[in-house]
Order: sequence, then structure tokens, then C-alpha cells
Amino acid sequence: MAEDPTATPSDPAPTARSGREVRKVALASLVGTSIEWYDFYIYGLAAVTVFAPQFFPQVSSLTGTLAAFATFAVGFIARPIGGIVFGHLGDRIGRKATLVTTLVTMGVATTLIGLLPTYAAVGALAPVLLVVLRLVQGFAVGGEWGGAVLISVEHAPESKRAFYGSFPQLGVPIGLIASNAIFLVLAASMPAEAFSSWGWRVPFLLSAVLVLVGLWVRLRIEESSEFVAVKRTGSMALPLASVLRHHFPQVLCGIAMFTGITGIGYMAATYTIQYGTSSLGLPRAPLIAIVLVVAVLEVPLILWVSAGADRWGLSRTIVIGSLATAVVAALFLPLLASGSLLLIAVAVAAARWASAPMWGPSAALAAECYPTEVRYSGASVGYQLGSIVGGALAPIFTTLLLASPLGMAGAAGYLVLITLVSGLGAVAADRLVRRAGTRTPVRTPA
Repeated sequence: MAEDPTATPSDPAPTARSGREVRKVALASLVGTSIEWYDFYIYGLAAVTVFAPQFFPQVSSLTGTLAAFATFAVGFIARPIGGIVFGHLGDRIGRKATLVTTLVTMGVATTLIGLLPTYAAVGALAPVLLVVLRLVQGFAVGGEWGGAVLISVEHAPESKRAFYGSFPQLGVPIGLIASNAIFLVLAASMPAEAFSSWGWRVPFLLSAVLVLVGLWVRLRIEESSEFVAVKRTGSMALPLASVLRHHFPQVLCGIAMFTGITGIGYMAATYTIQYGTSSLGLPRAPLIAIVLVVAVLEVPLILWVSAGADRWGLSRTIVIGSLATAVVAALFLPLLASGSLLLIAVAVAAARWASAPMWGPSAALAAECYPTEVRYSGASVGYQLGSIVGGALAPIFTTLLLASPLGMAGAAGYLVLITLVSGLGAVAADRLVRRAGTRTPVRTPA
């Protein structure tokens, strides 16, 4: 493949960072993404527990559930727009300033959701405001992922880019842990009526405090040295235009790679709770507890496989995860349908843990696909579009397929397909990187 004529191979070499600085940046990425995904996930939990009666009370149970899932999916639709806007800013003005902006934007939107009036108070205006704020959430998280991943990868030693690139990826299970934990505590400490009336607002309002913590951490880190080196030669006017013109195959690979990763992740994290409560009549608390415990154990697993991926190879590790997750995806829905909490726990654990080899190393591979001056835009757009095809649509398609003549077999086949697509995307991305010769040689730092 022809190299990007806008690339600048003569750029000054980035300055080596100390181990302390690398760890500080990784921690800042972890804290920030954990807060952002906490905000994103509490919306998902509220969507499957309280939003249908609070914001869509005039429709049937199935329609209300689909409407709540639709507002959840709206956030995904806004994510590519956020990826484009913040990707442009990140490639033009820097990773650090952009990440501060995304964090504040997300925190404001989440806090306002906690203050929203319900349908009973303002009628149809309530779901409209809910959708608008969900769009803002999606817009913010659309710019968050790319910046957090890149600032970690670009600070990391060349032989540990998958490992340090996994730190912002850990924000997903940690955000999942925090959101599920607070919902579980609140649901257990107050009557169901109180939780449905006002208790669900508390996790959203807590975001204001968490954002202040995240800002304190993020303002203390330095800009990526790779970006600083490129910035000296002048910023590209339209990074996204260069991505679409010279790196469009890499964008397609990113979409494919993240389709199955996000799809199975959201199925295990949010769909399980909705299906268990509405279709199986199971209590909400043990389902949330299952997701929480699985996410706690997922964190060290992601770190371990990501450290291994630096030795085994990024695409090879992702393919192994893709094949393992495809097997799990075939059994996921039948295990949920059993109604047994034990088998449901097995399904959730298998889905989240099998996908860890895909999720952890995918950040470093996405970063490798692009030169520094367009990396934020390229990585963000590929990931966010993949999250729509996978994360946003998986719960909706699964619900529709289960209600169709295809039933369980059709829904399970769909989940298997999207996980295999992730592995194919990783293989294709790796070949493009090798063909372009843009991969930084791995060497063990002294």
C-alpha cells in the first residue's frame, strides 16, 4: 500500500520518557476512562431498569424496552461524531487538552441526566431531553477513547505498548464495576419505589464529584512526546481527510475489529440484566452482582493477556480471543434462557473473559495503523463506528431475532458472526501495518 504522502518520516525522534512518567500517564488514562465509562454504563443500567416506566410509560412493555434500548443506542450514534471532532482537535492541538474537554463534557451531561424531570412531570419533553443528553454523552466518549489510548501508547516503551495501551481499556470493566456497585448498593438500601422514584438519580449526580477527581489527575500529565515531535513541523489542516484518502482500509479494519468486541461486551454487561429481569422474571440484584464480580476478575486478566501480546503478537492474540469468544457466543443465549443464576453467571463470565484477549491488545493495534499526525482521527473513527455496528445494535438485533421465527438459533448465529468478524479485522489490520512498514520495531529498553 502506498504510504501517506503527508507523513513526515524526518520528524524529530520523540523524547524517551522515564518509567515514572509512563506510569503516571497510564494511571491518568485509566482514571479518566474509568469515569467516562462509569457515566456511560450507568445510563445503560438505568435504561434496562427504570427508564422505560419513567420516560416511556405510555407504551407496551416490549416497546418500552426497545425505546429504552434505542436511547442507549443513540449514544453510540453520536460517538463517531465525537471521534471526528475530538480526533481533529487531538491531532491539531494535542491529546491532553482534548482529553480534559471530553471529561468535562461527559460529566456535565451525566449530571444533568440525574436532574431530568420524568414523563409524569413534563410529558413528551422528558424523553426528548433524555435523548439529547445521551447524544452529548456519546459525543464525549467518542473523543475520549482515542485520546486516552494514544497518550498511553505514545508514552510507553516500544516493547510494552500493548500492556500500557490496555490501561485505558481497563476503564471499561472498572467503569462497569463502579456503576454496578453503586446501583446494587442503592437498590439494596432503599425500597423499590424510592429507587424508581429518585434513587436512580444518585449515580448520575455522583459524576460531578468524579469528574473533579479526573481533572486533577489529567491536568498533571505531560503531552505525548510523539505528538510534540510532529507538532514542531506544523499540524495537518484536515487529519480526517487524510485518513479517508490514504488509510481508509485501516478504518474498515477498525470497524470490523471492534464490532464483535463491543457487541459481546454489551450483551454480557447490559442485555443480561434486561433479559433476566423482563423475560425471566429474575431479581435485579443478583444479576447486577454477577456482572460486577465478573468485571472485577476481568481487570487482571486484561493486563495479563496484554502483557503477553507484546511477546505473542497483537493480531495473533486478538484472533485467539475471537475464536474463543465465538464458541462462547454460540452458548451465551441458551445459558441465559435457562433461568439458572449459576448458568447465567457462567455465560457472563465466559463472554467477558474470552473477549479479554481481543479487548486489551486492540488499542495498540489500532494505534499502529496510523502515523502520529492523523492517529487520533483514524483510531477514533474506526473504533466508534465499530461500536455502533456491535455495541449499539447487538442488544436490539438480539431482541428482534429472539422475537422472530429465527428465534434462539438466529440470535446466537448473529453473535457468533460478529465475534469472528473481529478476528478477521485484526488479521487484516496487521497485514496493512506490515505492508506499509509503519510498525515500530520492538526492542527491550535498557
